[in-house]
Amino acid sequence: MTRFAKFAWLTLGYNVLVILWGAFVRATGSGAGCGSHWPTCNGQIIPRDPSVETLIEFSHRLTSGLAFLLVLAMLIWAFRAYPRKHIVRLGAVLSTFFMITEALVGAGLVLFERVATDVSYARAVWMAAHLLNTFILLLFITLTAWWASGGARFPLRGQGWTGAATLGALFLMTLIGMSGAVTALGDTLLHLDVIHTNPVVGETLLALRIYHPTLAVGIAFYMLVVLTRLMLDRPSPTAFRLGIGFNLLYVAQLGLGLLNVWLKAPVWMQLVHLLITDILWIMLVIFCATILATRPQEKPAPVRV
Repeated sequence: MTRFAKFAWLTLGYNVLVILWGAFVRATGSGAGCGSHWPTCNGQIIPRDPSVETLIEFSHRLTSGLAFLLVLAMLIWAFRAYPRKHIVRLGAVLSTFFMITEALVGAGLVLFERVATDVSYARAVWMAAHLLNTFILLLFITLTAWWASGGARFPLRGQGWTGAATLGALFLMTLIGMSGAVTALGDTLLHLDVIHTNPVVGETLLALRIYHPTLAVGIAFYMLVVLTRLMLDRPSPTAFRLGIGFNLLYVAQLGLGLLNVWLKAPVWMQLVHLLITDILWIMLVIFCATILATRPQEKPAPVRV
């Protein structure tokens, strides 16, 4: 593995940690720790006499800034280490683009005050959009690292059923993630005891929580059947390990989800649940890339008697 590939995987891992810290900011109601100011914190570059909420939010901004610099460094390194039109360059460019949009979404949450104790439909939409952008960002950082590690470039056209199946798996996993983001928001507002500030919206968000586990269980059948079919159609050791690992971890995640509900969604459990979700997403991205890059198994020609 090249030094660049190691750096790309490190960048991916660090971004996952930043995502978890961002979830901690949301779960603890610390999103307004810097007020409605961005990129400054309460109008200051470095906050003076900060509260606990300010320290949590400000530290998230610092770690997010480092994540941005890591992706930017990955982009510059990719252009220095790889020739023109190399797929790693494309992955680094797209990673940087969605890192910029990730920062803009985060800024929008603060500037429009869709944080802390805000109970609104708009915040739910922002949370779902934030998760969508985060998944796309992780997708391209993962692909950049995978390509740099020797992963083959794959065509998107002419994939037929395989292309539709992999796209369906990615779409459904994203749908679960977005519904989970809205569910986590409902749990946060309930823990912060602010549902009463906007009871109609608050009760609606709480009622929507039932759809996330329902979706997760229903989509489990798709994943089990389709990923197994893909492994058989385009067999490879990597696809087999990732497919089996993904399905086993997905089933375990369902159990963790039930435990999360039973424990009434404590902050630590929300973070564990999100970590497993991110790992599942990364595994699925690599699995799909491996499948799309593998030639279909040739069927033996019929023997004429």
